[in-house]
Amino acid sequence: MQEKGTISIHTENIFPIIKKFLYSDNEIFLRELVSNAVDAVQKINRLAALGQYSGPIGESRVDVAFDADKKTITISDNGLGMTAEEIKKYINQIAFSGATEFLDKFKEAKDANELIGKFGLGFYSAFMVADSVEINTMSYQDGAVPARWICDGSTEFEITAGDRTTRGTDVILHLNAESEEFLDKWKLQGILDKYCKFLPVPVKFGTNTESEEDGVDEEGKPKMKDVEVDNIVNNTTPIWTKPPSELKDEDYLKFYRELYPMGEDPLFWIHLNVDYPFNLTGVLYFPKVKNDMDLQRNKIKLFSRQVFITDEVKDVVPEFLMLLHGVLDSPDIPLNVSRSFLQADSNVKKINTYVTKKVADKLSELFKNDRKAYEEKWSDIGMFVKYGMISEDKFYDKAKDFALLTNTKKENYTISEYSDKVKDIQTGKDGNVVFLYASDPAKQDSFIQSAGKKDYDVLVMDSPIDPHFISQLERKLDKTTLKRIDADVADKLIDKGEEISLVLNEEQKGQVKGIFEKAITNSNMKVEVEALNPGEFPVTVTMDEFMRRMKDMAKMGGGGMSFYGSLPDNYKVAINGNHKLIDKILKADAGLQEQLAKQAFDLAMLSQGMLTGAELTEFVTRSIELI
Repeated sequence: MQEKGTISIHTENIFPIIKKFLYSDNEIFLRELVSNAVDAVQKINRLAALGQYSGPIGESRVDVAFDADKKTITISDNGLGMTAEEIKKYINQIAFSGATEFLDKFKEAKDANELIGKFGLGFYSAFMVADSVEINTMSYQDGAVPARWICDGSTEFEITAGDRTTRGTDVILHLNAESEEFLDKWKLQGILDKYCKFLPVPVKFGTNTESEEDGVDEEGKPKMKDVEVDNIVNNTTPIWTKPPSELKDEDYLKFYRELYPMGEDPLFWIHLNVDYPFNLTGVLYFPKVKNDMDLQRNKIKLFSRQVFITDEVKDVVPEFLMLLHGVLDSPDIPLNVSRSFLQADSNVKKINTYVTKKVADKLSELFKNDRKAYEEKWSDIGMFVKYGMISEDKFYDKAKDFALLTNTKKENYTISEYSDKVKDIQTGKDGNVVFLYASDPAKQDSFIQSAGKKDYDVLVMDSPIDPHFISQLERKLDKTTLKRIDADVADKLIDKGEEISLVLNEEQKGQVKGIFEKAITNSNMKVEVEALNPGEFPVTVTMDEFMRRMKDMAKMGGGGMSFYGSLPDNYKVAINGNHKLIDKILKADAGLQEQLAKQAFDLAMLSQGMLTGAELTEFVTRSIELI
């Protein structure tokens, strides 16, 4: 048997395109060929199960081997095999049925996956690395004879009699000079680990050897010989393929360590399993997110029938869920998937919605079943939940019932619980409830203590995402505003319409203002003399809530906020005209007045950690002189 032919008169430019245009993704050739081999093995097993094949099945396996001397890589299976007619049908015709369109479209493609997936070129990805490809195969059908197909990367092929004696297929790649990097055990092992680690059929790579005794030599010393040992590279039954009822916590933790050997154990996990209106299985783990969002991303791995596709899943799951770890597997997502496909596919959008709901349901269940345990995990998952509430309205609607607000006393409340707690004391004359918060409790302690004297409660909002979360709460909550604890003096944080009289007359007020303006050399400090509670500090330095928030957003890269980021830090210096120190300053001689005013101002700066360098040294020196 011998036959020569031409694959297609339209395909003369396809091989150069495959070799060069797709070159940046050339490692996927191994994924494609091993996946094809696995499919062939699964199909013969299905035929046997259906009674349509009665021959011996043997051990289902795919073998990957390389020969550095011959510069070949071979992928072998004991699956269906092919007849010569099937080779012509599946290799020559079907793969190139869209060849003309392919040539028209390839320049528009964004990546290799898009081309390979759309035009059925999985097998032909072999030509990204090979000068010639050989198929040696024998069909499972009764009376079948082995066949060999050879193509040298041109449009010509040759089919001859093969020499396989058992059912299955060998695909032999004769590598080109540019691709000899793949003739390396560790390079191939890395690709197999990446794409084939969880394939459903055992994949053996290369040959490992162990030494064992083989008798003794003439001197009576033991002789050693090398014995071949199978090196199976994959776990054929990862946990997402098993029903949750068969799994224990340790099984989930063991699998997590298999995925992320260097990571801390996760807090908890969700096992996904749905078959309508789309197919999806997987396990999502909740890591300890804390305040580090960037290091967490790209940890969810997307599979199709246990073949790894990508870990860039932002079109499959909402962005906030990218902080999770784990695996998703859906046969509804093709193996060769492009970014544009993920963005447009309806199944992907359904998966996105489903996963969001499952995550919300899991968190709600944990909160309701064991609130104490949930609260203990809050510091690790709080930023994740807040991120979800900010970015997804549907998630906010569910999460508002299990999101927690934590105050400086380390007490936790749901949003509605907290509103009920503070509304009687922290409602202003305009009817708005004011949530007070600290972004740095240690630095803002003097303000927190002042608020405490008025029985105000103070929340801790110190994560990078809290500026956005604060704005979200104000949009969502009726008649509620949030103010940072150092946005104003305690008496004025919540305007209840209460008037405090100023003991100074207008002349004295002007004198005090002049003394402090002379003592404070920083032009960004605006001095105001106010009627405050005598028990408050004599001088307080604050920044307007709106301006501070805009500047915080600008630091986080908030779109139109860059203007605020460029503005200097402007502060208000509130002089408590009712404090006895102010009276003392007024009565002091002119030289001492300025010293005392500067001292009071520096104390206010020191209480916020704003006094540093030469100004701090000057304060210490002045303090000694005054003592």
